[in-house]
Amino acid sequence: MNTLVLTPPLAPAAAPVPSYWRGVLRALLRDRVAMAAALVLLSIVLAALLAPWLAPADPYKASMLRRLQAVGSPGHLLGTDELGRDLLARLMYGGRLSLLMGVLPVALAFGIGTTLGVLVGYIGGRLNTVVMRTLDVFYAFPSVLLAVAISGAMGPGLSNSMIALTLVFVPQVVRVAESATTQVRRLDYLEAARMSGAGALSIVRVHVLANVLGPVFVYATGLVSVSMILGSGLSFLGLGVKPPEPEWGLMLNTLRAAIFTNPWVAALPGVMIFATSIASNLLADGLRSAMEIR
Repeated sequence: MNTLVLTPPLAPAAAPVPSYWRGVLRALLRDRVAMAAALVLLSIVLAALLAPWLAPADPYKASMLRRLQAVGSPGHLLGTDELGRDLLARLMYGGRLSLLMGVLPVALAFGIGTTLGVLVGYIGGRLNTVVMRTLDVFYAFPSVLLAVAISGAMGPGLSNSMIALTLVFVPQVVRVAESATTQVRRLDYLEAARMSGAGALSIVRVHVLANVLGPVFVYATGLVSVSMILGSGLSFLGLGVKPPEPEWGLMLNTLRAAIFTNPWVAALPGVMIFATSIASNLLADGLRSAMEIR
């Protein structure tokens, strides 16, 4: 004899709790200024990455017969430089090195500075005092002067400029990471983790980094525009990228003699530096507000 078993209806599934990063993304998408800045940055990055396919001409091909043509000239939408090279092509290719000098030193400083800052912040004591007081020496010099001094001592070149910029930003990232780690180290849940038998490496990896990476990352995003401006400044002074490589700072240097005869062409590399740095700063501010980090 078959029996009918009645089962109670299943309770409706609980609505998933939105994660922290999902809330950050939602807040960032509602920020119109940050989204506009992100679109500008995305356009510049895509133009630089796709330069071999989008550039209208060879950025290295010179022609003295076409030198310093005005914006809108036939065959040269943004004119030509002092050697007759297509300026639009050189701006697109120049974005590769300029953006690289903005992102790579900050990324290296973020990795080195966060590791060192969390280490000395968690250990504390004499190690903290020695490391932080040593790094305070770098704060005696402005970032521009320090970058010029290091790059000048090492010699001109792209790799030396990268190293100089990384050394400039490491002390700043270390200070932010050490300060955040010192605040987290005093919280009760870290003491509870120690009492439960968790090792120092596990505590740092699971509990400390989860609270430190956010503020340090937001601070590092604000350094990207500073790094790009400093890198362009080094190239302008002859301490960065070497000719004939296209780079916005170097292009400003080579075109400065044409400022009185063709000012629009001479100003275009500076416009690109300005637009990229402003968009980067606005996006970093939007990210800071979305993450609610002061």
